[in-house]
Amino acid sequence: MKVTFNGNPLTLIGSQLSIGDLFPSKDIINNDLSNLDITKESGAKIVITVPSVDTPVCDQEIKRFNDEVSKLKNITCYTISMDLPFAQARWCGSSNISNVKVLSDYKTRDLSKSIGVFIEELALTTRASFVLDANNKVIFAEYLSEITDHPSYNKILDAAKNI
Repeated sequence: MKVTFNGNPLTLIGSQLSIGDLFPSKDIINNDLSNLDITKESGAKIVITVPSVDTPVCDQEIKRFNDEVSKLKNITCYTISMDLPFAQARWCGSSNISNVKVLSDYKTRDLSKSIGVFIEELALTTRASFVLDANNKVIFAEYLSEITDHPSYNKILDAAKNI
């Protein structure tokens, strides 16, 4: 898949996930610098990847999911970016984010590369969304061709509600 940033082509590293695939087991970093493997967490999940929490579209996206996920039962929402955990924690605090777990793949980039969201030229993650069932099977996957676009919020939330 080709991805662009303001119309300029970029290179994604890794293979993209499809419906039916298992989400890979990889450690990423919590805001307290501890490791976390999303697949070891219980329940269904919404996983979104964003270029940076501190940009307009990403800010709006995470805030929307923070509001929406509070209405869903047994669904945890994770946001992954390359932002340093300190910056993520500061942004979450100033934005009152309490229903979304914001995580970083800055250290190894293993997860981002394994799900095809790592942008080679920018060393950031592209905008993508996944809904996983309790067994970490992908039941919804969306990779946006333009990273400044918003995701399909209603489709993501409908997939999560139908688990």
